[in-house]
Amino acid sequence: MASATTTTTDYPRPDFLREDLSWTSLNGLWHFLFDDNDVGSRQGWHLTGLPDEISVNPANTNSSENTEAHSITAKIAAGTQELLQGNQFKNEHTVHKKRNIQVPYVFQCPASGIEEKGVHEVLWYEREVEDLRSDKHKDLGHRAMLRFGAVDYEAKVWVNGHFFGGHRGGHVPFDIDITDAFVNGKTQRLTVRVFDSAHDITQPRGKQYWKAQPESIFYTPSGGIWQSVWLEAVPNVRIGDASAGTLLWSNDIDSGQLHAIIKILGRPAGHAYSVELEASLAGVLVTKTDKFDLPRDSDTVSFPVNMRLSQPQTSRLPASLTSGAPLVDLTAWHKNLALWSPEHPTLYDLTIRLYSSTSSAPIDTISTTTGMRSLHWDASTFRLNNQPYFQALFLDQGYWPSTFMTPPSPSACKTDIELSKKMGFNGCRKHQKVEDPAFHYWADRLGFLVWGEMANAYAFSEEYCDRFDQEWREAVMRDRNHPCVVAWTPVNESWAYTDLHTNKQQRDHIRSLYYATKVLDPTRPVNDNCGWEHVVTDLTTFHDYVDGEELTKTCSTLEGIMKTKSNRPTFLPPIEGSLDPGSKHVPGAPVLCTEFGGVNIARSAGGAGDEDRKRDWGYTTATDPKDLLKRIDKMMTGIVGGGHCCGFVYTQLTDIEQEVNGLYTPDRKQKLDAAEVRTIVEGVKEKYLKIHE
Repeated sequence: MASATTTTTDYPRPDFLREDLSWTSLNGLWHFLFDDNDVGSRQGWHLTGLPDEISVNPANTNSSENTEAHSITAKIAAGTQELLQGNQFKNEHTVHKKRNIQVPYVFQCPASGIEEKGVHEVLWYEREVEDLRSDKHKDLGHRAMLRFGAVDYEAKVWVNGHFFGGHRGGHVPFDIDITDAFVNGKTQRLTVRVFDSAHDITQPRGKQYWKAQPESIFYTPSGGIWQSVWLEAVPNVRIGDASAGTLLWSNDIDSGQLHAIIKILGRPAGHAYSVELEASLAGVLVTKTDKFDLPRDSDTVSFPVNMRLSQPQTSRLPASLTSGAPLVDLTAWHKNLALWSPEHPTLYDLTIRLYSSTSSAPIDTISTTTGMRSLHWDASTFRLNNQPYFQALFLDQGYWPSTFMTPPSPSACKTDIELSKKMGFNGCRKHQKVEDPAFHYWADRLGFLVWGEMANAYAFSEEYCDRFDQEWREAVMRDRNHPCVVAWTPVNESWAYTDLHTNKQQRDHIRSLYYATKVLDPTRPVNDNCGWEHVVTDLTTFHDYVDGEELTKTCSTLEGIMKTKSNRPTFLPPIEGSLDPGSKHVPGAPVLCTEFGGVNIARSAGGAGDEDRKRDWGYTTATDPKDLLKRIDKMMTGIVGGGHCCGFVYTQLTDIEQEVNGLYTPDRKQKLDAAEVRTIVEGVKEKYLKIHE
């Protein structure tokens, strides 16, 4: 059962639920202390507890400006707005006091209770934790797992002064087994030290800025714990989640089979275990497999699961399902197989059970879901469930005024999807972040396409490659079981790859990311370097923030689409004197405009907000909402009208700090009548389908 203070719907990984779910949230007040001179480890704060205050030598802190970062900012921000002069941090603290922080909100944001924007690279968190395991759990050998949704960027964890583990990577989850910490008592002191560089541009950071005030396309940075923390009791031998390696391939709609690869954790050497899987649809049992034994030399077991219903099974389906997804609707069903799509987000319920050789009852039971759907990307189109499908996507950066990158509640993710669909959009390109798992949970249920993306760095090095490879792998593994995810984008606009024209090593790393992603997931297309300078890609994507008339002309021919934009070629020429052949558009590869729009509405001068108005910007500016609607109509119609593009990504869902080019305000109020925008978007989809009839 869930903790008395929490519910199943609050559980941070709602896509993977144990039948005997025993957990307690560690969100809430923690003790917190800045360690600007990085003395806490030497002084043994993890051993003795955080001091009430610490003296700081401002001359010995990392607050200097990174000149390389400045030049990169200027290059990326070109054409957006004039950069601020003297925009660098000044660290003048001489004393830091221990205080409370509201986890999981970063210290820079208002919701944390601290809201401080200076350079603080070393952060210490501390609180007491209690062993949540019952006597029954202990008798069964259950473990106490400390789980973090995401901590930016490097974390080390101690319990009562004993080191238990750590993790590097600011956007992905990690678990630490702290069972042994409770040998000496039920309540123990938990200490977390976080290092998050303010200036290192080889660290994957996305839109988090390295200067004092956000500007252009960059935002206030986020350091420390920014997703949920919780303690959970789990069986010693248990079913692993997606991050551990459990895979549910649901793309084989022609055979009607789910291909399951189940990872078992904690298996003692030589012990026998077996797994079974049960699939149901709207309460109707579809399949219950035999028990499949784990091989002697492997902790994974693979088997197919029939997901196609028999006629008697379909006859028992409730009207609540068949009224919305009629059995005669070929977009909702394929030979008695329920299909997932934004229009019909039908999910199968799955129950996975683990058995030991000594017990007839399962020792671990997991509930999850899957959606059967296929993806194809050839013949110059993207096909969902074997049908041409126009992707009308928002650029969604997942940012809130009081909590920054952290959703203020699980329902906030649901709200953003509902607001997007209200305007006719059928998905989003999650931009420069790995979103909270609650977002994917709701995207599966509401029917919303998601392009998975990583937070990029800005400079290339071997250390960058090592950092990025690890975190990207963990991001893909976390989310690849979600039917809503339909594409992967490891790199955006050559960020971190500053010399693709002459540097083969940089090109080779992008190639390695493409092929590594294909190894992890061959079922989805990979958009290697979104926007331009493609190295090896399944999708030809381009970014173009011009107005409607010029965009219409560009999209009227394939040659226009392939032309240089923002002084960058869409594909790369060979490197002279090397063995690098360059790249080019593959005939038949789908073409998508994956960034356009970015239009703000001019605010009148004068009044209390005049200084804010001066920092407001968009790539182009509309005079009023009516003018903005006309521009959107012209741009969207122009993209699809040429017959070459099978999707677009409009910039963007909401305003973020000084970047006020969203169709919703930061607090999610619509700037335009959603119904009018929806009429335009639906018209574009219909026009595309007529072209491809």
